[in-house]
Amino acid sequence: MNLPQDLRAVLAALARRGRPFLAGGCVRDWLLGREAKDFDVEVYGLSWEEVAAILRPFGPTDVVGRSFGVIKLRLGGAEYDIALPRRETKTGAGHRGFAVEPDAQLDERTACARRDFTINAILYDPLGDRLVDHFDGAEDLRRRVLRHTSAAFVEDPLRVLRGFQFAARFDLNLAAETATLCASIAGTFGELARERIWGEWDKFATRAEFPGRGLAVLKSSGWLRHFPELAAIDGTPQDPEWHPEGDVFTHTAHCCDALVALPAWREAGPELRRVLMFAVLGHDFGKPATTHRALKHGSERWVSPGHAETGGPLTAAFLERLGSPLELRPQVQALVENHHAHTNFPAEGPSASAVRRLARRLAPATIDQLLVVMEADHRGRPPLLSENSARRMRQLRDAAHDLALESAAPRPILLGRDLIALGQRPGRHFAAILDAAFEAQLDGVFSSHDDGMAWLRDKLRLPPLSP
Repeated sequence: MNLPQDLRAVLAALARRGRPFLAGGCVRDWLLGREAKDFDVEVYGLSWEEVAAILRPFGPTDVVGRSFGVIKLRLGGAEYDIALPRRETKTGAGHRGFAVEPDAQLDERTACARRDFTINAILYDPLGDRLVDHFDGAEDLRRRVLRHTSAAFVEDPLRVLRGFQFAARFDLNLAAETATLCASIAGTFGELARERIWGEWDKFATRAEFPGRGLAVLKSSGWLRHFPELAAIDGTPQDPEWHPEGDVFTHTAHCCDALVALPAWREAGPELRRVLMFAVLGHDFGKPATTHRALKHGSERWVSPGHAETGGPLTAAFLERLGSPLELRPQVQALVENHHAHTNFPAEGPSASAVRRLARRLAPATIDQLLVVMEADHRGRPPLLSENSARRMRQLRDAAHDLALESAAPRPILLGRDLIALGQRPGRHFAAILDAAFEAQLDGVFSSHDDGMAWLRDKLRLPPLSP
């Protein structure tokens, strides 16, 4: 493992008297061929005082974690957790209901058994360049299996949601026996604080490379029922000619997988990734309430009229229960409610007025973001692609670009100060006049301030300006 030199020096100092190992996520990531980050060290055979004394010459330490057997060491711009093995005893409900007792003499196998999954229970000896892998986590990684480490798994229900986002990030399938164990503690979901639930969903939304795998974990574990909007789309039928992939849940998983393959998502930062992932995840939340059999194109088919508009409030409610940031919800809701907008344009493409109004409806989301959601939806029906849908999305993209509205909504040209400049006294009537002005602007009646003022003079029945 490629380690920073200053950390390697610390490990060498610890190894003179104890047995230091790299532990947890950095080992997992390294074995997956990814860049190892957040190096966590676990030291065996030394007391807390001995570890603290060895670390002191290397840099500032934070000892606030003493009761948990953790010392934070700052080296340059990095911070490392140096921990003793510890015993954990279940004392109450929830993620925090544990009594933690550091134990310098604890053996590696017993210490690793407290970890959630075998892939996170692998120790790496950096000086001897060897693995200590009592639970075959390296083999599970190779086979892409997510398996619990021990029966202690059931003591912390958050581990199920950790498994959900691990599967989505690392392309893992939940082992059958672990799925059974997860199902056995489904009733403890209510013990979890909302901020912990959001933390795992946020990792899913911003780091997933195989989101469909994560959704499969929720289903196989029996935890899908805790997210009723997702549970409702499981089994909701779709027209097989248009959706050969299957039901709405299957389609949604394909859409999420298609999203993370798009350059727009891969190049985005966490804030935009959240918006796009949750918009794609919720884009068909309205289908269970709107799907029925109806005559279409000469035969009876499954149809879901109005599902986009219906899905918007459902997605906002879903995000609220997850504990998402407030500012995320209106963006995602607007994208869900308008993800079928391109199907409503005439064959020759959207008018300038239609594009302006779409950009206005979307705010604070944008047409560029909507096109990413549309593309993911389009690609979520393998192996089916529609040239007609692709053409309509190109038309929208081109029209928005021509109007410079791809990344922002139109702003009103006329403001209250313009009415005052024409001698109007401020009052409630300003709102109605300015609303009418903005509607005229959206319709293309005027596009400059001078033309807008001429429109306003006419609206107020004022004489035109002398040439």
